[in-house]
Amino acid sequence: MFQPGHPDKKMIPGHSLAGLDHLRALAIILVLLFHYRLFGHPDWVLSSGVFAWTGVDLFFVLSGYLISVQLFASIAQGRKISMGEFYIKRTFRIIPAYLATLALYFLIPAFNEYAGKAPFWRFITFTQNFGLDQRYSRSFSHAWSLCVEEQFYLVLPLLIILMLFLKAGKKAFILLPAIFIAGFIIRAFVYDNYVVPVKGSADFNMLWVKAIYYPTYNRLDGLLAGVGIAAINVFKPGLFKRITKYGNITLLISIVLIVIAYFMCLDRYSFLGTVFGFPMVSIAYGVLVLAALSPGCVLYKFRSKITASVATLSYSIYLTHKGIFHLTQVNLGKLGIDLNSNLMILPCLLFALLGAVIMRFAVEKPFLKIRERILANMRKKKMEGKLKITVG
Repeated sequence: MFQPGHPDKKMIPGHSLAGLDHLRALAIILVLLFHYRLFGHPDWVLSSGVFAWTGVDLFFVLSGYLISVQLFASIAQGRKISMGEFYIKRTFRIIPAYLATLALYFLIPAFNEYAGKAPFWRFITFTQNFGLDQRYSRSFSHAWSLCVEEQFYLVLPLLIILMLFLKAGKKAFILLPAIFIAGFIIRAFVYDNYVVPVKGSADFNMLWVKAIYYPTYNRLDGLLAGVGIAAINVFKPGLFKRITKYGNITLLISIVLIVIAYFMCLDRYSFLGTVFGFPMVSIAYGVLVLAALSPGCVLYKFRSKITASVATLSYSIYLTHKGIFHLTQVNLGKLGIDLNSNLMILPCLLFALLGAVIMRFAVEKPFLKIRERILANMRKKKMEGKLKITVG
C-alpha cells in the first residue's frame, strides 16, 4: 500500500498527526480484514469485509498528502527541491523492510501463502502490478500497491520540477483535475475493451483485477486526492483554514460519502463500480483526511497511543501479514484448531503484530538511523558550501 509508515513530524506543516494516525490505523485494519477472507475465516469476516478492499485507497490518499505536502512546503519556503534528499528518505524508509520481506518469500517457501508468485525482477523493479495474473502469481500479490506508490514517488518530484521550470504557476493546478478526469476515460476504455469481452468466464474476477485493479493508471484517484489537499494546505492556507473550520461536520460529510461509495461499489466489477466507484471512494477518503486535519474535529483532538503504535507498525504489518496468517493457520491447524473459527483469528493477529514489531526494530529502525546520519552529513556539507561561497 503504499508506504504507510509514520512520517517525520517536522515535515508536516501546521497540524497534528493524531488524526492521520487514526486513519492509518483504520486503513491497515481494513486491509487485514479484507485479506483474512483469503484464508480460513468465520462467515462474519466474509460479510463485514466486503468493502474493506478500500483500505489501500485510504493509504493512497494519506501517502499522496504526506509526500506532496513535504515537497510543496519546500517550494512555498523558496527552497529548491532536493532530489537526492527526497529519494534517500524514501529509499531508506521503504526498501529495507521490503527487501527483507522479499527474502522471506523467496528463501522460505513455507512463507508463501500460495504456490505461484511473480518473477523476482518484477518485485525489485516495482513493475509487478502490470499484467499481474492471480491465477499464476498470487503469492505476495499485495505488493502491487507498493509498485503504484514507488512509481508515484519517482514521477511526482520530477513533474513538480518540470512545472517550476516551465513557470506554470497557477496553471499547474489544472493538471490535477485533468489527470483525475483522464482516469474515468482510461477505466471506461479498459472496461469496454478488456473486461466486457471476458464477462461470464470462470476467471472473470481475476481478469478484472488484472486489467482494472492493479495498473497504476487506474489507481491514481487516491494519490491525486492527497496531492490536491496538500496543494490547498500549502498554497491556499486561507482557503484550507475555511475548509477545515468545521471539522466534525466534515467528518459527518465524509461518512455520508463513504456510504454512497459503498453502495456504488456493491458490485465493484460493474461499469458503475469500476469507472465511478473508484474515484468516489477516493473523494470520500479525501474528505475524511480533511476532517482529520481539522483542529475542531474529534479525530484531530483525540490522541491514542494504540492508534499511534499501529500506525507506526502499519508498513511492516502490510508487508508480512499474509505470509504470517498462512504460517499461523497451517501450524495451529495441525493442533486441531478450526481454521474457520473465531478462535483462530486472535493468534493470527497477534503473530502478525509480533512479526511487524520484529521487522520494525530489526530492519526499519536501524536503517532509519543510517538515513538520518546520511542526511545530516548532506546538510552539513551543504552548509559548509554556503559558508565558503559567503567567505569567498
